[in-house]
Amino acid sequence: MKNFLKKVTPKKIRGFILSQRYGWFGPYQNWSEVALKSTGYNDKLILSRVKNALLKVTTGEATYERDSVLFYKKEPRWPLLANLLFVAGQNSQRLNLIDFGGSLGSIYFQHLPFIKHLLSIHWNVVEQPNFVKCGQENFSNKQLNFYKNISDCIKKTNPTTIVFSSSLQYIEKPYDILTEVLSKNLEFIIFDRTSVTKRNKDFITLQKVPPQIYSASYPCWFFSEQKLLDFLAPRYELIIDFETPERKIARHNFRGEFKGYLFKLKKHV
Repeated sequence: MKNFLKKVTPKKIRGFILSQRYGWFGPYQNWSEVALKSTGYNDKLILSRVKNALLKVTTGEATYERDSVLFYKKEPRWPLLANLLFVAGQNSQRLNLIDFGGSLGSIYFQHLPFIKHLLSIHWNVVEQPNFVKCGQENFSNKQLNFYKNISDCIKKTNPTTIVFSSSLQYIEKPYDILTEVLSKNLEFIIFDRTSVTKRNKDFITLQKVPPQIYSASYPCWFFSEQKLLDFLAPRYELIIDFETPERKIARHNFRGEFKGYLFKLKKHV
């Protein structure tokens, strides 16, 4: 029956139906309330699915992975790649960064074909302990390493840059993380696939993942874009902001979009 309905239902209508069942719902004011409704990232199934997918990438069976979904064509995130190359150009063709919430190195493997010409690469993923353990056991190499927190990573490798690619919005207290980052005086901060809103305050949603990816749900912030920019403005200069390919969210009671930003530490800091 499912296959029959798929065949007879127009693609746009199928997409609309799915959008009513999966995606972002809310808004909510309380993180704990949403956390009780969600499965979270600690689900062992998520780690297993991502691990198995990335193992296929490392053996050449696929080109890259995102959220455990395999892709078979070289396809970087062009705005993010441009930012990475810009940062490398500012550091003598060397790239040393923190990939905060970077899973098992998904972005690294996706963009490696386009950055491997650089003189040196140190790609440091900061993740949950279970991801760090899996990453160290299965994917670490001379370029890719895994750490449990920002401070340990900085002590070990002294990065110049931190990347938040669809990660900061899934942290209960994101401004605590940003405050820590500001204290480290990293030269660059890159945001990619970051959920923002034109509202004057942040709000929380419940994100439900389509089951064809994996069955999961979790709390997700939509940041007030202006609040986020103002928070960083005293210490960081906004070099560029950019749109990302992800669709805009339009619910009856809230709207949001996904954007990216490149910030550089101000010289007087």
